[in-house]
Amino acid sequence: MLQPYLHIDKQEAGVDEAGRGCYAGPVFAAAVILPGDFFHPLLNDSKQVTEKHRALLRPIIEKESIAWAVAMVGNDDIDQINILQASYKAMHLAIEQLKQVPDFLLIDGNRFKPYNNIPHSCIIKGDGLYASIAAASILAKTHRDEYMLQLHEEFPIYGWNDNKGYGTARHRLAINNEGICKYHRKSFNIQPAQLPLFVSKM
Repeated sequence: MLQPYLHIDKQEAGVDEAGRGCYAGPVFAAAVILPGDFFHPLLNDSKQVTEKHRALLRPIIEKESIAWAVAMVGNDDIDQINILQASYKAMHLAIEQLKQVPDFLLIDGNRFKPYNNIPHSCIIKGDGLYASIAAASILAKTHRDEYMLQLHEEFPIYGWNDNKGYGTARHRLAINNEGICKYHRKSFNIQPAQLPLFVSKM
């Protein structure tokens, strides 16, 4: 069961990102401050929640949270400053947009660049431990997926409606055949689709 908070006497914001390992598109981050009594049985790390349930949770989180915000950093910035710094930047932008300043930040992962002297804790797999981080993971994931569906309309060949920019076999095969587009992260070591080792004789 997810824990409602780390410090009972502080207003905490959970912070998480989505899309860090993708070949294409921006990295998104979300920050969420939940009321201490918030509970939903479906809430968990976004990777453990079905797409249908993520879509159900998103408006509930956005309605019932004390404050929430989502931000993104595009692929050009990722190429310029690297994905780790871009993830920090997206997190900072999300925290900055919160309508209330949190007392403490719960960061999913093991590293973070401090923001405005707000104390924080980095929690490995925190999106499976704390409700506010899980909520942030849901918002970051659903907002990014929605954005990638828009990009898919412009470049349907890469299948971003399905893979959301991750390096699936279909995505890599399309890159083999068509090359990359303006939304791909050129600083990433994009692996080509593997060809079969053996070709059966007809």
